[in-house]
Amino acid sequence: MNKILDISNLSAGYENNPQIIKHISFSVYQNDFLGIIGPNGGGKTTLLRTIMGLIKPTEGKISFFNEEGKKVSKLNIGYLPQLNKIDRKFPISVFDVILSGLSVSHRLPFLTLPTKYKLRVQEVAEQMGVDNLLKRPIGELSGGQLQRVLLGRSIIDNPVLLILDEPISYVDKLFETNFYKILDEINSRMAIILVSHDIGTILSMVENVMCVNQDAHYHCGTEISQDWLDNAYDSCPFEIVGHGQIPHRVLKKH
Repeated sequence: MNKILDISNLSAGYENNPQIIKHISFSVYQNDFLGIIGPNGGGKTTLLRTIMGLIKPTEGKISFFNEEGKKVSKLNIGYLPQLNKIDRKFPISVFDVILSGLSVSHRLPFLTLPTKYKLRVQEVAEQMGVDNLLKRPIGELSGGQLQRVLLGRSIIDNPVLLILDEPISYVDKLFETNFYKILDEINSRMAIILVSHDIGTILSMVENVMCVNQDAHYHCGTEISQDWLDNAYDSCPFEIVGHGQIPHRVLKKH
């Protein structure tokens, strides 16, 4: 498959810490499913923000490619932020939240919204299982319902790449299982980058794994050795324990 994203020798950060991530290189391909793990403060969110153009690299470059493999200036990227960063008191309906993911929606007064956009919102809402909630304010939703709405918003514009930042934090385990079934279907239509602190979830879902801890350790596939884990998590070593279909993370004494 063709490459859609190529990152070469990337370093980035903020004014008080200009190198939170250092010399990171990796690529993402069409319909790829990349899981990103790493300790808190290791630079996972900084990397996502740099890919989306919210932070300017201090070194290296980010290149985007279209379906034909030709370099382009930007990529249609969908983004699902952490749930705890959403203002649930904001007076907006489920319909309007999903609609806001359309790149044309800010130019369309609501009263003159073309039928094709209304139908697209309905279609996505049905895919997410929230079509019966379209008129409801987001403040009345459960955590799982809101996350489905936000996921609908992130895919309504048919992005080439979907970026998910800790998507199942602050939701219950029943929702988590259903959520990943939805992601599996979405992955048939677009590439996904999934950031999670839960390595068990990562290994059960993704195709490739990368640990970000200032620098990056990329692993093709999910058959990860203990040596790779120790190297990637050198500041906080752990073991993987098999239990049923999902591995669990267990911290070693340190």
